[in-house]
Amino acid sequence: MADGTPAPAAEGAPRIQPHNIEAEHALLGALLVSNEAFGQVEGVLEPKHFYDPVHERIYDVIRKLIAKKALASPITVNQQLTGDEGLEALGGGAYLAGLAAGVVSLRAAPDYAATIRELYTRRALVRLGDDIQARAMSFEIEDEPVRQIEAAEQSLYLLAETGRESRGFLSFVAAMTQAVRVAEAAKKRGGGLAGLSSGLNTLDDRLGGFRNSDLVILAARPSMGKTALALNIAYAVARQRLKARRRDPEAKDGGVVGFFSLEMSADQLANRLLAAEARLQSHKILEGKLSGDEFYRFVDVARDLEALPLHIDDTPALPISMLAARARRLKRQHGLDFLVVDYLQLVRPATGRQDGRVQEVSEITQGLKAIAKELDIPVLALSQLSRKVEDREDKRPQLADLRESGSIEQDADAVMFIFRESYYHDRAKPPEDDPKFPEWQSTAERLHGKAEIIIGKQRHGPIGTAELMFHDSYTLFSDPPGSRDRAFYDGPTAGTRSGATAQIAGKAPAGGSQTGADEIEF
Repeated sequence: MADGTPAPAAEGAPRIQPHNIEAEHALLGALLVSNEAFGQVEGVLEPKHFYDPVHERIYDVIRKLIAKKALASPITVNQQLTGDEGLEALGGGAYLAGLAAGVVSLRAAPDYAATIRELYTRRALVRLGDDIQARAMSFEIEDEPVRQIEAAEQSLYLLAETGRESRGFLSFVAAMTQAVRVAEAAKKRGGGLAGLSSGLNTLDDRLGGFRNSDLVILAARPSMGKTALALNIAYAVARQRLKARRRDPEAKDGGVVGFFSLEMSADQLANRLLAAEARLQSHKILEGKLSGDEFYRFVDVARDLEALPLHIDDTPALPISMLAARARRLKRQHGLDFLVVDYLQLVRPATGRQDGRVQEVSEITQGLKAIAKELDIPVLALSQLSRKVEDREDKRPQLADLRESGSIEQDADAVMFIFRESYYHDRAKPPEDDPKFPEWQSTAERLHGKAEIIIGKQRHGPIGTAELMFHDSYTLFSDPPGSRDRAFYDGPTAGTRSGATAQIAGKAPAGGSQTGADEIEF
């Protein structure tokens, strides 16, 4: 074929793998003539990418000689490969001299390298396809189709990762242009945000929004509200996009959200979100204890949010390879502006090797950071904290409390912790006849509903604490009273709101006192 790739073999003939010997000749010749050309292909090409085993060994010797600052020429390379039967069969030193003599252009070295690398990837795909076919035909009892698909996706992910080339150096003017665009977008949004809003002004003021290509870790001990806060933020991003689209179908405010829930089912998450929206207690919905007005309110909210651009994947124990593949697919099919992973310790490594938990978590966090950079979106990953938090008098979490903390802390652009002192205070409740009970009760009233979001690491700004309110009845976080609140729920569009739904906008419910929706706006 014109590009040097062999044409398909006739039926019954041996299948020839994709390769281009001429490109390999040209590249090796260019390197032997000018060792400076190696700088143009270093990092792109490895010895294994060559089709011809002799060329693989020649390139490896050239690379090693240049690394030692020695001259790589036909003479020195031939000396290093003395006794190589493959090279001697081709002519030895005369073959190397012929490679150098046949060079047409040194400037084309990067193009030759790209061709060789692409054909290597094609051969790897062919081998992978053969392996998939062989396993599918084996009919082994343990080799179920689902496992075969999972193994194939992991192999494709690893091939995609090893085959992905870095973009190399950017000129300062290019980097500066990107920085100016980010600043311009923040100015247009107002409020100084450099990324997507969390829906919580107090948190946005500290974090500056969720920026593209950032990996943000949200960590806490169990029952602190990790999933609740992540769902609140995911909803705020998706809700803003829904509101913008109703005004203008081409609007780009907010974003499309992907939510990987490895712990809770999709319907449980939806129930939480709808309950918070309608200001209803989740357990009443599940137990069927809603009054008529409450049920209609719940249905109205569900109808209003049916076009919410929030996509939930509740597949348990996902490998990081499959998680990445599904995120790419979502972005391709529906768009993707924000990704949540709940939570990273439940994600499986792609390799399946038993290298220890720290190494596995390192692979997962690196994979999540790679997804953020590749798809150019913020990724919010939830994380558990170690039990040593419980052993301290001051139970505010620190970076060292992260489970397998080294890789998580290193790979994350920002790390946030949730701390609710009332959780620990309530567990220390004394008997009512205890002399200490009045003091305990006074402290309980002061702490009730208060939550701290501790920013323990942030590459783009200062660390610090954002004070929020937590409404456990609705598993909902909000800005504290008196702050610049953003409404968590605006109700259905004009003309569709029923009397029941109107109650969630801050009006008193029928036959009762005010719901307090004004106090827990988000």
